[in-house]
Order: sequence, then C-alpha cells, then structure tokens
Amino acid sequence: MNQTPIPTAEELVARARAMVPTLQARAPQAAAARCLSAETIAEFHEAGFFRMLQPARWGGLEVHPNTFFDVQMTLAAACPASAWVLGVVAVHNWQLALFDEQAQQDVWSADSTTLISSSYMPVGTVVPVEGGYELSGTWGFSSGSDHCGWAFLGAFVPTESGQPDMRTFLVPRSDYEIVDDWHVLGLQGTGSKSVRIERCFVPEHRTHRFADGFRQQSPGNALNTAPLYRLPFGQIFVRSVSTSAIGIAQGALDAFVTVQSARVARGDGARVADDAGAQLAAARAAHALDQIRLVLARNFDELMGYCERGEKIPLDRRIQFRFSSSEAVEQCTRVVDDLFTASGGSAVFLSNPILRFFCDIHTARAHHANNPTKPGRNLGATMLGARNTDYFI
Repeated sequence: MNQTPIPTAEELVARARAMVPTLQARAPQAAAARCLSAETIAEFHEAGFFRMLQPARWGGLEVHPNTFFDVQMTLAAACPASAWVLGVVAVHNWQLALFDEQAQQDVWSADSTTLISSSYMPVGTVVPVEGGYELSGTWGFSSGSDHCGWAFLGAFVPTESGQPDMRTFLVPRSDYEIVDDWHVLGLQGTGSKSVRIERCFVPEHRTHRFADGFRQQSPGNALNTAPLYRLPFGQIFVRSVSTSAIGIAQGALDAFVTVQSARVARGDGARVADDAGAQLAAARAAHALDQIRLVLARNFDELMGYCERGEKIPLDRRIQFRFSSSEAVEQCTRVVDDLFTASGGSAVFLSNPILRFFCDIHTARAHHANNPTKPGRNLGATMLGARNTDYFI
C-alpha cells in the first residue's frame, strides 16, 4: 500500500511561507470575526501542521520541536492570530500522547484529525467520585475553541496530604459551553473564548498529572516512546505561546521596512529611509530577533539531546530555559515598541500595518506563561543558592 511521504522540515517551512500572502489577506477578516476561518484551519490540516507533534501511531509526524516553532514563527509574521492558534492547539496533540491510551482512543479512534483547545488556569472545582471526578467551573482564554471537539482544562484535585495535585482534565465538546466573551485589544482572531462546565464527569483516564509531566514519566510514554514525548510539559507548552511573539516582532519589522522605505517626511520632504533613527531601529530589531532565535533553537536542541540519549535534563537548565522562553517575549515587545515609536505619528493610523503587530504583541505578552517575572526570580534565586519553586519547567 502506498503511503504519503513524511515531509521534511524544509518542506513544512516552505508550506508555511506559501501561505503567507493568503493569511495576510485574511487577517482583517479573522480579527473582525474574532475567530479564524474554517478555510485556514482546513489548510493547516492539509499542510500537516496540526500533525507535527502528534504521535506516529495516530498519523503524526513527530518532528523536531524547532521545525514546529519555525513553522509557527513564519505564520506569525503574516497573521499572529493564525500562528497562535496553531501553536497552542497543535501542542495539545503532543500532550494527549502523554495521557492514558484510553484517552487517546477516546479522542482519535474515530477521527485522528480531531483538535483540542485548552485553558490550564487551575480555576475548576473538583469533587472525587467513583471512577473519576466531577468538574465544574469557568475557564478563560481557550484559543481556537470554536474549531475543537475537546478541551484540556486545569484544576487541582483534593488530596489527603494537602499537597497540590494539579491536573489537566480532558473534556468532550458535548460537556461544555463556549462563552463568546473574546472582545480584546489584539489577537482577536484567536477566538480565545471562555469555557463553562457544570458538574461534568471526567473519568480517571482522562486526566494528566502535572507532576508526571515534570518528572517526564507520563502514562502515555509506555506506548509513545519517541524522545519527543520525554520533553517536560512545562518546556514545550510555554514555547508554544512565546514563539508567536518572535513572528509578531518579525512581522512588525517587515511592516516597518516596507512603510518607512517608501515614506517621505511631511516637514522637509526628506526620505525617512535616510534618517539615522529609522536605520538604527531596523538594525537593532533585526539583531535582537537573530539572538532570540539562536538562543531558543539552541535550548531545544539541548533538550532533545538529553531525551534522545535517555538522560534526565538537569534542573538548572530547565530553570534557565523556562526563563528564556518568557524573556524572549519581553524582548520582542521592546522590539515592536521601538519600531512603533520610530514610525512616528503615522503608526497610530489603522491603515499602518505596524499597529496590528503592536496590539498583538502586547496581547501575547499578557499571557501568564509569557510573563518573565516569576521564572526570572526563580532563576536568580536558584543561582543564589535558594531552592527551586517552579515545577512548570
């Protein structure tokens, strides 16, 4: 039987580049609808993007994470909302591989293209019952939820010891309501609406313990044995929400170069391209983005190296990499802010494409995982001899 050849990393990135003009044209429509179009989701399916981190046993490609992130960055420079949804939804196919085999069967046995949205904020109320748990609550920021048949939701399970047992609960679309409350400054097209549940039963096999993800010892590892699934959950998820910021900053730089190279100052008629401030702003942005990409790619090469050799990842490196992920967003925000300022008064007009990237980067920065304060303090504290206090690494 003929099988479809597995695309190379270069082919996947080339497919992303080919989508750039279409995504750019659709971006205003996505923002107005506060949701990606069905056409964009279908094209991501066709390109194999949602399968990049999915297990091979379920038709996935099991690519190196850097390939996944390169695709995401490429798309984000064209349409940040599209790349954001791809990043967080596709990484859920990676996390489902960590669940009990029955949970994977529940989602993918009938259709392996089924997608999962999420909201990991631990706001749910959990009541242990026979065979599992009763889950209730309202979770915000569930990106791409309109296109997904299941959701990952975060909550703490009560324990006799009082020790926190945070878990991801896997819930089918029939058991939750999507609340249309996504009215925001930027990334409108992500459709990151709220999810509401009232007393939904979740069987034990549809839960995943954060502690298992931290220890790199999840139930799904028994069958999904590729090194990819030995990565700590706290490393790959945070990169799925920080990587779009790099593409957003690149998109802002591209917009700055396009607009400013053709612009003439109103006062003296001088070409803005000849202005030293504009030149320096472009150079600094390009240099910063080059550094950010190199550091984050190096981090995942190192992480995958440990997993491929079957070695535990040193705690100090995990702490460092967690900070690097969030600090990258802080750096990208400064890049976009500097380009926005260097654009002068024209930047505030809706017709200037840099304004969209300005709003989108600040919305991306607002995500909890993209705030460098907590991981930065943890890194600094451990460097000074204190104990690690962050287990989402």
